Formats: sequence, C-alpha cells, structure tokens
Amino acid sequence: MTTSDVASGALPAGLPDPAVLAQLAQQFFAALPGTVGSPLPGPAAGGVPVPPNPQPPGLGLPPGSLGPATPAAIPFGVTPPGLNLAPTSPAAPAHVLASAPARLPHAVAPNGVPDMALSAAPGYDGRQGSHVLGVPAPGGLGLRGAPAPAQSPDAPLYVLGLGRTATPPEPGFYFLPDTAIQRGHARPAVPAAAAEAHPPFDVNAVRRDFPILQERVNGRQLVWFDNAATTQKPQAVIDRLSHFYEHENSNIHRAAHELAARATDAYEGARETVRRFIGAGSVDEIVFVRGTTEAINLVAKSWGAQNIGAGDEIIVSHLEHHANIVPWQQLAAEKGAKIRVIPVDDHGQVRLDEYQKLLSDKTRIVSVTQVSNALGTVVPVQQIVQMARRAGARALVDGAQSVSHMRVDVKALDADFFVFSGHKIFGPTGIGALYARRELLQSMPPWQGGGNMIADVTFEHTVYQGPPARFEAGTGNIADAVGLGAALEYVERLGIENIGRYEHFLLEYATHHLKTIPGLRLIGTAPDKASVLSFVLEGHTTQSVGNAFNEEGIAVRTGHHCAQPILRRFGVEATVRASLAFYNTCAEVDRMVAVLRRLAPRGR
Repeated sequence: MTTSDVASGALPAGLPDPAVLAQLAQQFFAALPGTVGSPLPGPAAGGVPVPPNPQPPGLGLPPGSLGPATPAAIPFGVTPPGLNLAPTSPAAPAHVLASAPARLPHAVAPNGVPDMALSAAPGYDGRQGSHVLGVPAPGGLGLRGAPAPAQSPDAPLYVLGLGRTATPPEPGFYFLPDTAIQRGHARPAVPAAAAEAHPPFDVNAVRRDFPILQERVNGRQLVWFDNAATTQKPQAVIDRLSHFYEHENSNIHRAAHELAARATDAYEGARETVRRFIGAGSVDEIVFVRGTTEAINLVAKSWGAQNIGAGDEIIVSHLEHHANIVPWQQLAAEKGAKIRVIPVDDHGQVRLDEYQKLLSDKTRIVSVTQVSNALGTVVPVQQIVQMARRAGARALVDGAQSVSHMRVDVKALDADFFVFSGHKIFGPTGIGALYARRELLQSMPPWQGGGNMIADVTFEHTVYQGPPARFEAGTGNIADAVGLGAALEYVERLGIENIGRYEHFLLEYATHHLKTIPGLRLIGTAPDKASVLSFVLEGHTTQSVGNAFNEEGIAVRTGHHCAQPILRRFGVEATVRASLAFYNTCAEVDRMVAVLRRLAPRGR
C-alpha cells in the first residue's frame, strides 16, 4: 500500500469498506432508544445533544496523515461520506498494515452490527462519539428499553445536567460597529447548568472527551490520579484553543480591525463565563491572573500593603498550600505584622473553637483554603468567613482545589476575595481568576504597571483604568483565558453537583479498599473530604511507591505537595497522593490497589 493509497482513504485488502462501516454505524446509532427512527420506545428527540459545531472550521490534518484522531482533510474538496472512519493521524503505512488484523470485525452483536463499527466510529472522533453513544435524555428509556432507575444518593453512577440554553449578550466595542463584530463570529448558545435537568452520566462517554486518557505509559493505558496537581483537558478545550489561534488571534481592546474584535469578544466572553460560574455580581469583579498563586500575591501586595501595618495579624490555617503562606509571610516581615495559624484535629479538620480564640481587633484578614490539596479536607469556609466578618476582618478563600469538585457561589460565601486556577478545572495552565468585591478593587492600587491598565500617561502623572483592567497590565494570556471559559462551560454541561457526587462515590470505594491493605496509613481522614487520598506505606518510601505505580501506567504525586506544615503535623515529610476526577473509574482504582497489595508487607 502506497502513501497515495493511504491519503485517498484506501485500506488493505480484506478490510471492511469505510462506507459500509459508516452505514452500519448509522443503522446502529439510529437503533438506539430515544433517537429519531429508533425501533425501540423512547422520545422522538432523545439522547445526548450533539454540539452545533463539534469541530471548528479549519480543523483538520494534512493529506496522508493516519491514526485515530480527527477526520481526514481532503485537499481542495469535501470528505466523502464514511471516509472519516479511516485512521487519520500521522503514522507510517507499515503501522497501518501491522494493525490490519485488529481492524477486522471480531464478532457480530445481536443486532447484526460488527463490533468494530461500534468501537471504531466513536473512537475516531471522541467529540461525536461521546454524544451519539450517550444514554437517552430525561424521560427516555435505558439502552435495553427498560425505564431508567430512580437516582439515589448512594448510587454509583449519577445523572449529570446539561441544562438550559442561555444566549449571552451581544458584544459591542467602541472601535467597530456591531455588524462588523458579529459578521462570521456569532457566539454559540452557552449551555447553563440547571439543577432540575438530569440527563444520565456515562463515564465512558465522558472519558472519550479526554484524548490523553488513551495514552499508554510503559505499555499500559494511562491512569491519571494526579488531578490535584493538574487536570486533563477535554477535546472541547483543545479545539477552542486551536480555533482561537486559527481564526481569532489578535491583541485585544485597542485595534480597529475585526480580529481584534473577535479576540476581545472571546476574552471578555470568558470573563463573563467565570463570573457566571462562581456567581459574582459583575464582570468588573473578575481579574484574570496566571493562577491562584499570582492572585494571592496580588491581594497581599496591593490590598495587604495598603491595609496591614505593624502589630496587625493575618490568620491562615494549618492546611494551607505554600502559596497561601509565603506571600503573607513576606508581607508580615515587611510591615511588622504577625501570622496566626488555625490548628487542625487528628483527622485533619480545622478547629473552629480554636479559630474563634485567634480572632481579635488586630485581625486584618483571614486567608484559608476551601479544600486541602494535601489531605482533601473540605474546610467550613462559610463559617470561617462569617466569623471573620463579625470580627471586622476581611476574608480570602483559596478555591484552587474546590472549584472542580463543588458549587462555588461567592455571594453566598460572602468572601471578600476568591481565587482559583484554570488548570485545576480542566482548563489551560497559566490562567486563573481573582474575584474581589467591586468596592475593594476600586480602592486597591495597581500592583504592576504598563500597557492596558492606564487611561492616560504623561511624564508627570498617570491615570489608571478602573478594575479589572487596572490589575491586568500588559498583554494578557488571551488564548488561555478563552480556553478557561470553554473548560467552565464543559463543567457546566456536566453539572458540578453531579460531578461531586460521582467523585464522592469513587472516594468511598477507594478508601474502603485502601483501608484493607496491610501497613498502609491514610493521612487525613476528615468526614468531609474531596476525592484526595494521601497515604504512606510501611517499608517503602513514597518515591518507590510512585515508581511502582508508574511502571503500571498509574500517575500519582509523591512528596510534600507544597504543604509541608500540614504533613509535619501528622509526623511525615512526604506522602503518596492519589487525587481522583470524574473521568476516573473503579477499575482504575482496582489497578492501584493491586499494586499496593503487591508492595504491602507480608505476614501481617
């Protein structure tokens, strides 16, 4: 087989015709309950909705590329129906020949469809496959035609809400008329999470949205249990970033041309998505930053430098990440202030009774995490914020580890500041957000100077923009802000409460099995936890356990997790940390447990 044969979509002799596979796949998908034309009972238009533009214009691979990825691009023409079933990411023709036996149908299902049609079609484009293989929408029937069972809090699989469709306001910028901005650049409707909407959740369909989960490490399929360090990215985020660079890339706000308008629209649209996601009252209260660390530094070096002096006190908890300790230490050393620490009990939960004793008229700010990155403890931040406000202090909540697991409503929380990172919630690295009350941002001085944050500059005087621009000096991380918006929209479509319930089930499942392993000690056993498991194993260093996991394709974090004070509170310098997300499964937990059983000390 030549390269030209590959580029034209030809397959080795004996392999099924792609058009035949396409027809069989269409027949199978049409037979799913709840789809149009289905012979099985179900709603006329059920199933998981297909996104209006699953593949942005211009996305494709060069002719001659092979492998399971996006559909092939045919030069100067339209891809014939069914040809996109052929593999299309770069690979040598020899690889295609070597894989030919695996491409042949292995069995025929009761409905007469070869198994390869069922597995290959969604595999070549996970964005389409995730939707066509999704189970029916509310009111529909299960795959076997039986009514969907009622959900209970203890069920292992949970219904995730896709929600209503909400249309964002049309953009308008002073340098271009609305018609120029909207031409060829209409934003799709944004699905908003709705508590009353409960389409079912299929973890396998969700996993197909994350291409890296098909990666192999040491010959084994990747198990990503390092989600507290960073989360993997769904295809929707990857595609949105590609679409930005292919169709919208420009600096923002000041150029009188259409790409600047598109980029500005996308950037400010992402700010609105962040506002909606955390329940802020205005986009003026959302500042884009590099991440949680930069956000806390911004508050410390702007609000803190202005409001904290000698003898004042700053309260943090024993659970904090170094990013919520070091900036306050630096400020305290500069100003002559003091750091006070809320202790934790032997399970890793903060002592509210001791916290109350720390509050005084000297307290200026209380800065605490909502979820411990090292232990997974969920901190009662709402009570902590209320107690701080009664004492006349400001409150900052570090949401880096909470936003991907639970609903955040900054109005209900009543915090003065809330910070988080995009890469912890399935978005790009290098982008995050600071929420702050409007009146605080208006009173805070800028912490960096440069372009984009000024209204007027002379050699004698500078007039600064109002917030949030005042705190976004220079060219921002435009593309990754747009990617963060896409990640939050993806989470909204799934439903954050439902994600939390599914992850809690995984946490209970994993905790139950880890407790049965001889010599294993869990660090952090608070009754209210996010899906983080931190432990040590007798007879092994944390590094050796991590290496054993890596040999089996399992990614975990080992070390102090940038939270040395809390680990030392429990008498250890390092732990193994497995942190779970909604795309993880019980089968993956079983793989981890099997490695630990092999390593566990004998004769106990």
